[in-house]
Amino acid sequence: MPRLEEEQRKMVVLVLGLSQTISWASSYYLPAILAQPMAASFGVSPVWVFTAFSLALVVSATVGPWAGTQIDRKGGRNTLILSNIVLALGLALMSAAPSILVLLCAWLIVGVGMGIGLYEAAFATVTRIYGSGARGAITGITLIAGFASTVGWPISALGLETWGWRMTCLGWALAHICLAVPLNMLLPQERISVRPAAAVPASDGQPTRSALWLLAVVFAATWFNSTAMAAHLPGLLQAAGASQVVAIGAAALVGPAQVAARLLEFRLLRRFHPLTTARIAAAAHPAAAVVLASVGAPASYFFTAIHGAGNGVLTIAKGTLPLVLFGPVGYGKRLGWLNAPSRIVQAAAPLSFGAALAAWGPHAVWLSAAVGMAAMLALVALRRRP
Repeated sequence: MPRLEEEQRKMVVLVLGLSQTISWASSYYLPAILAQPMAASFGVSPVWVFTAFSLALVVSATVGPWAGTQIDRKGGRNTLILSNIVLALGLALMSAAPSILVLLCAWLIVGVGMGIGLYEAAFATVTRIYGSGARGAITGITLIAGFASTVGWPISALGLETWGWRMTCLGWALAHICLAVPLNMLLPQERISVRPAAAVPASDGQPTRSALWLLAVVFAATWFNSTAMAAHLPGLLQAAGASQVVAIGAAALVGPAQVAARLLEFRLLRRFHPLTTARIAAAAHPAAAVVLASVGAPASYFFTAIHGAGNGVLTIAKGTLPLVLFGPVGYGKRLGWLNAPSRIVQAAAPLSFGAALAAWGPHAVWLSAAVGMAAMLALVALRRRP
């Protein structure tokens, strides 16, 4: 790769990694810190806020295919800038919301911003720029943005303690306008190195529609487990017998485990076909669940580390598998449709796994294990392109 192109690629990865960190920290990871004080200020249960967040995820599912199509046609820079503006608008309205109804409307606006500005849009952008050579860029973006919760939660908590939840939301809105928008403006608008625009067969004789459905199952299953664990991991570990201190300490390993696994993928596993790494990663959660169910609390750190590592690699697979199975042509639109069911499943994950945890205690882990097995079996059914 010529030195100039290599430097530009590093710049694109850095820009998208940083802007994605802001977008994830101020949307997906916001309720974990601010749901309780938001609800308290309106005198309602936090369930109202989490319901609004779930509706935002459903909204994001509906706009994702449109965003992907726009990126396929025109590049991702303007779409990502629009997402920052929409997210800033939603967060600003959130900060000034006089009632729970207005807060709900603000979350719906944030949902639009999420649908056009999170990982799917970033992956489609680098695929539009680099075509079939985008795998390394996708991994690099997730390496940086993998710290979104690690950075976002302390910032939101500090803002909450210092200025309150309303000013914290306004601060995140300003971060979009003052930081994320200028960052995304640095992105190239045109293609740099795209393979010839020809249709690519999905696999060795496997119908494209079949492969799309299998991938949709993989994406939905992995997002279910990721969201369920994000919401209930400390509670699950406590139900398994861990103390609160151990449960929180073990849960904190998810972020570092994800980043460590992505580093491994970047340095070593990228030599293998993405289907191979995805199958191994999909097996991680079910295997860890068996250990937790068998051993109990002493396996808390092991369970969290293995789950986090598998989830970290699967996040990359969500970007690379559609690329290697179907090629770069129409990638953005295809990724938007593939992730639409996932967003809806995401919206239901905290409530459904929470109900299972309340009813079954530590045995609720068998639900997530079964979902993880479904993802692994779907990946086994997928074939490599010849």
